[in-house]
Amino acid sequence: MPMMQTIPIETFLANMSAYDLIIDARSPAEYGESHVANATNLYALSDEEHAQVGTIYKQISPFEARLKGASFVCLNAARHIETLYPAFTPGSKIAIYCARGGMRSSSLGTIFSSIGYPIDRVIGGYKSYRAFVTEYLENLPPINFLTLTGNTGCGKSDLLQDLTNVIDLEKMANHYGSVFGDVNGVQPSQKEFQNRLAHAVLALDLNKSAFVEAESKRIGKITLSGSLYAHMEKGVRIEITAPLEQRVQRIMRMYDHMDGDFFIHRMERISPYISRDDKDSAIAAFDNGDLSRVSEILLTQYYDKVYKVTKAPDITIHNDDHAKTIEALKGIQDEQ
Repeated sequence: MPMMQTIPIETFLANMSAYDLIIDARSPAEYGESHVANATNLYALSDEEHAQVGTIYKQISPFEARLKGASFVCLNAARHIETLYPAFTPGSKIAIYCARGGMRSSSLGTIFSSIGYPIDRVIGGYKSYRAFVTEYLENLPPINFLTLTGNTGCGKSDLLQDLTNVIDLEKMANHYGSVFGDVNGVQPSQKEFQNRLAHAVLALDLNKSAFVEAESKRIGKITLSGSLYAHMEKGVRIEITAPLEQRVQRIMRMYDHMDGDFFIHRMERISPYISRDDKDSAIAAFDNGDLSRVSEILLTQYYDKVYKVTKAPDITIHNDDHAKTIEALKGIQDEQ
């Protein structure tokens, strides 16, 4: 009969890619704030149930709380079983964790293992995972970065998509790193960003140079670890330039799905850095649907002036042909 075994966080992390399913048994709110990469939320207790059990524990007794909790867990497990089967067979490799590797993961894990699923329960739960992530990000191994710099719209993000051994910080942070950067919606929490970043670094081949885009220490509301920022600053700086018309086309893609209120609000925020005439012209062009003109004004009269690159590059590549630039960057990566 399959059993549930407990495993330390180190064993779990070393074998993460081998699991068919990683179960986060915490409440949806806890999972929503941050979770282990690729984990699925099959909660032992919902947000309301978790709060209710906690109140009973404090105000009545631990026994009454466990009694109430057990009834909730059984009802939730019954629903989760429909998620488990037939998607996962008894031969599937499954790991489970909760906040501290306690009651919630052991309760659900016991039910699933008694059906016939072999379960690995993570000792210390999410708390031990977070301790690993924060320690790892503070003391990163040496990374030989090829740091892409250059003006807005020169295609740095597009280039990262077609290169290997890459850390794409803006994608992980869901932010373009500028005042208009949160056009794609809400950013992840700081903890969730750190989790994503730790796994991205763990996935790198440290024997090769890795590509990253130059960023300030903050990307929207996300803060980069000092260790990562130091590695990026030490990297070989490759300046990417591009013709203005191509830059305009790229920026137009960003403004294409921008809400009018969002645009006006952001234009107000950049008021101190752009002339009144240019600001009024950009707003008028936006109202007329002339995104090409909006993009050109903002590139030449705002971005290029405010986001000036202060550090001299080691190499400059003119990105007027995406395929050729990719080949040039791959060549530099092979040489390093």
